[in-house]
Amino acid sequence: MALVERLTFGIFLAPFHQLGENPTLALERDLELLQWLDRLGYDEAWIGEHHSAGWETIASPEVFMATAAERTRHIRLGTGVVSLPYHHPLMVANRLVLLDHLTRGRVMLGVGPGALVTDAHMLGLNPARQREMMDESLTIIKRLLAETEPITYKSDWFELRDALLHLRPYTQPHFPIAVASVQSPAGVELAGKHGAGVLSLSAYAGVRGVVALPEQWKIAEESAALHGNTVDRQEWRLVMPIYLAESRQQAFDEARQGAAAWLQEYFQATLGHALPPDTAPDDLIDVMSENGAWLVGTPDDAIATIERLANISGGFGGLLGLAHEWAPREKILHSYELLARYVMPRYHGSLAGMIGSNAWARSVREELHTQRQEAIEKAHAQYEARQTASR
Repeated sequence: MALVERLTFGIFLAPFHQLGENPTLALERDLELLQWLDRLGYDEAWIGEHHSAGWETIASPEVFMATAAERTRHIRLGTGVVSLPYHHPLMVANRLVLLDHLTRGRVMLGVGPGALVTDAHMLGLNPARQREMMDESLTIIKRLLAETEPITYKSDWFELRDALLHLRPYTQPHFPIAVASVQSPAGVELAGKHGAGVLSLSAYAGVRGVVALPEQWKIAEESAALHGNTVDRQEWRLVMPIYLAESRQQAFDEARQGAAAWLQEYFQATLGHALPPDTAPDDLIDVMSENGAWLVGTPDDAIATIERLANISGGFGGLLGLAHEWAPREKILHSYELLARYVMPRYHGSLAGMIGSNAWARSVREELHTQRQEAIEKAHAQYEARQTASR
């Protein structure tokens, strides 16, 4: 198995909230979820940006992250992702640098071209140009973070005149940057060009996405070499839906209806994505789990999935659960707790000492038990001798 020394764990919070629910309470649940993950020791959370379609209701990940930072202590917070064609690059850089200071270095910048075509339509953007716009914007953002001389630059969609960051990054040389990647080579190619991390949402996009992981990383490495950069598998995160319970049957039963509604009502009916053909709604969770797109089961199943993905990919650095609400709230929170209690320690190295100590104690238990009994008998004999002598 090929794994980095310490695997990181977190969530990718789009978020997904079913129509008809109170959106204010839904956002509060998202914040409470991050507080729960912070207490459980999760490493990071990536927060989405969306402006249409009714389900993914966070328009500004930076505003949400600022609120979450005040309620948490340790968890790192990333934009998952800022849709760069929607913003002037100077403003993106300024907002993240401000958050970098306010959080004392807990922020990360995740970028993408924009996931929803309805967002691009409302903003008057040509979807065919969004990836090149993202590339141009990220180039400028990296220059702003690295350079201390004013930058003048004119694009056909933004302009800089003697621009520089008067507030420099808190994190040196700057906060981590990652690029979202789905099925096309554009995301990993851009990550390689800029020496950035990768957020592989293709890990949950079905059989093609999982199998394509080695090829995706190869593209990133080739692009990095072409541009004089390197990419680090430690900064490669795989994203997939996760739901755990004490038994496989329990996990599937609890999440079955919610997972089917999520796929049918949002991805199919709203976004127009195709679902697995000839599959009844109640069987969707089984099909998506069997083809490796979803992780549903027990902590042992989670460990097996991580090792399978490591072998397929050649090694990655982080696993992000795609946040969902397939089951009642208390069961969702319990699923995250099971991952934290029984899966994360295995990949954080925190069990090795205890397992070794326990194995050693078992190996010498008979010898030490005999010595203990001899010591007890000796103490009794000495006591009795003293009592006899004092009479």
